[in-house]
Amino acid sequence: MNDKLVMPLWTFGLFIVVMNTTMFNVSIPSIIQDLNITADLGSWVISSYSIGYALSTVIYSRLTDTVSIRRLLAVGLAVLGLSSILGLFARDFQTLLAARIAQSAGAGAMAGLGLVLVSRYIPIERRGRALALISSGSAMAFGLGPIVGGLISEFLGWNGLFAVTCLVLVVLPVLLRLLPKEQPQASGFDLWGAVLTVVNAATLLTAVTQQSFLWLAISLLSFGVHAMHLKKARRPFVDPGLLKQPGYGKLLLIGFCILVLNLGNLFLMPLALAALFHLSALAIGLVIAPGAMVSVVLTRFVGRWIDRYGNVRFLLIGHGLLAAVMVLFACAAPVSPVVFLCGYLIFSPAFSATMASLNNETSRLLPKTMIGSGMGLLQLIQFFGGSVSVAFCGLLLEVQRNVAPAKAYQHVYGLLILIIAVSCGVLLWYRRSLSVREASQPV
Repeated sequence: MNDKLVMPLWTFGLFIVVMNTTMFNVSIPSIIQDLNITADLGSWVISSYSIGYALSTVIYSRLTDTVSIRRLLAVGLAVLGLSSILGLFARDFQTLLAARIAQSAGAGAMAGLGLVLVSRYIPIERRGRALALISSGSAMAFGLGPIVGGLISEFLGWNGLFAVTCLVLVVLPVLLRLLPKEQPQASGFDLWGAVLTVVNAATLLTAVTQQSFLWLAISLLSFGVHAMHLKKARRPFVDPGLLKQPGYGKLLLIGFCILVLNLGNLFLMPLALAALFHLSALAIGLVIAPGAMVSVVLTRFVGRWIDRYGNVRFLLIGHGLLAAVMVLFACAAPVSPVVFLCGYLIFSPAFSATMASLNNETSRLLPKTMIGSGMGLLQLIQFFGGSVSVAFCGLLLEVQRNVAPAKAYQHVYGLLILIIAVSCGVLLWYRRSLSVREASQPV
């Protein structure tokens, strides 16, 4: 496989898919007004895509054990493209929601299959560069999404946002021509395990976002049923053997914390900039965009440095920088928008480098037979962390609605400092256990 051609094209596709999450944020007020719906219903335009994206990601990753990457990519991007065409003509909430859910079912192919593709077909000495490129594409999408969404919504309306996602149909035939032809081993697919995984994640996310004890009880019941299924399944969808791999559980927890930090920060920054400094959606996007662009520029260097100096070292550096930015935001958020501009110039490349190192370390840790399921579960845990983060940050701001805005945002950023501190502790634990394993191996 010619990764010098495939990976830039793949990164472009992933950029479109991830940007589809943030583009719609700035259009929610217009959607609520145009369709005459409540704010609760409007929020499902965002959350339905995020939940479906997370679940489809792990399903595509897991299916690579039995179905070729080329076939899965063709199905995923075709579903994404066709559902985007449907969204162009949506005139009621039911059609809009159906289009967003269908989009999420196809969008997970880019994220889920990308890490498996890199882990299988790119040599270890170049893998860090490829993963850094993917991470930079995601970072740029998070940064540019509000700007692109604001411009398109202003001139074309919210239906025009669906036209951007149709661009994946352009890269699909090129990728299919460049991807390696595989002959996966015939093996059974745990359909019931996949269904239960979807139910587990969807009910738990719903319980968190809706703050519902009823949904929490349903979710716990579904986990109990899944636990019983795992004892009987021959090749379970979620392989319990993954957690027996030394260090894998720690990497899952680090991935969860880092996505809590990233999506929590991306949720808080626009709100803080609007509440504290009364900036417009376009101005907010312009504050966030430079950090995303710096992340892209540094990609070529970060990938090489990861390959040369190792994943754990860059995980430590990334954690230190992310923690420093959270302290800056907690202490100086009310001072000026420049604080957010400068902070995100550090945060975005640090997050990209951290995620590239984490994914690379996980791919090196897992046996080849577990890469599909292992990378998929890692991404599911990460996306779940992001969804939980947004819900809790919103809840904490709502609880503090009678508190001065500057203090309220400082308190929430204080919580994110605690999250990155936990992640740092787990990372140091992982490094120590890694050193012990290497020392115990015979020379």
